[in-house]
Amino acid sequence: MNSTNDGAGDADVLAALRLATASRHAALDAGLPLSGEAASLADYASHLMLLRDWLAPLQAWLAGSNAGLPDAHRLARIEADLADPSMENLIPRAQAPNAQQWPRHASDAYRWGVCYVIEGSQLGGAVLYQRLRERLAPHPLGYLRGVPEGPGPRWRAFMLALRAHVRSRAEIAEACAGACDAFDAILTRVQHHQPQNRRPREGGDPC
Repeated sequence: MNSTNDGAGDADVLAALRLATASRHAALDAGLPLSGEAASLADYASHLMLLRDWLAPLQAWLAGSNAGLPDAHRLARIEADLADPSMENLIPRAQAPNAQQWPRHASDAYRWGVCYVIEGSQLGGAVLYQRLRERLAPHPLGYLRGVPEGPGPRWRAFMLALRAHVRSRAEIAEACAGACDAFDAILTRVQHHQPQNRRPREGGDPC
C-alpha cells in the first residue's frame, strides 16, 4: 500500500508544481526586461541585475542543504556577463530591494520547490539565448547560453532527483509553497526594476 501511494505522489509532483505556479510563471514571462521583441543590451543588464538580486540570497540559503543539484555557477556567469566591455555605462543604478529572508528551518520539500524554479529558469534562458544572440552580439550572453550541452541533461537529472525526494502529498504541498514563494521573490524584483530601468525602445514601445 505504501509503495502505491508513493507512486501516485511520484507521478504528480511536477504536475502539481506546474499547476501551482502557472499564473506566476505567466506574469514573470510578461514582466522580465527581455520579454519585449525589441530587447536591448540595456535590458539584458537589467535582467542580469534582477536575477543576481534574486539568486544570491537563495544560493546562500540553500548552501549545505540536501535539496537540489550541485551549484551550476550561475552567479559567476552573471558577473562575467556584467563585466563584459559592451556593458559599460549600461548597468542599472537602482538599489536592489532588501533580500528576502528565507526560512532557516524550511523542510527539504520546500527547498526542492524553490530549486524547481531556479532550475527551470535556465530552460527559459536557453530560449532567450536563441532569440537574442544575434541581436545583442557581440556580447556572449554567457548566462543565457549556459553550459555547452544545454540545460536539458541537468533538467532531466533534476526531475529524477525531485521525484525521488518529494513523494507524499504533504511533501508535494510543501514543494508547491516553496516554488510559489520563489516566484513571488523574483516578481518583487521585476516590479522594483521595471519603473526605473524600462524606457521607450526603438519604435516607441514602452515595454
